Amino acid sequence: MELREATTDDIDVLADFWFELASEMEQYSELNELAHDSPETAKDGLRKLLELDDSTVFLLQTDGETIGYLLLNADTHPSREIARYTKIVDLFVKPGYRSRGYGSTVIEAVKQYASENGADYLTVACEWENDGARRFYKDNGFTEKQVTFAQRLG
Repeated sequence: MELREATTDDIDVLADFWFELASEMEQYSELNELAHDSPETAKDGLRKLLELDDSTVFLLQTDGETIGYLLLNADTHPSREIARYTKIVDLFVKPGYRSRGYGSTVIEAVKQYASENGADYLTVACEWENDGARRFYKDNGFTEKQVTFAQRLG
């Protein structure tokens, strides 16, 4: 498996993958409910992400097939001793390719990429009720650090 940095030529496949991931997240919270019923609306946002200096989007490919995508953000906590981090914002592997080691391979590649780009550590967040994602990240060496709370207004 390899990671290939995405370009604007990949917008259609990125939008499809993003929409599938976002649709899967709807079950975990009413705050995840999508406002649109197609991936078309995600394309402008994805184009903007591809232009940001602190974001990197990769396609996951194996045997010539694109099987998912990865969105990373680089950031810094300037008041901390261990300050620079890479955040895994999205990691999506197509359902037929899950539980076959691709996600873990991606995590290893992210560790190397982040380290080479000066990060001190990685972060990732997932829905609290998403037991599969929580187990996956724990199995790949992540530890729980904080809890994010959300409250709907209005």
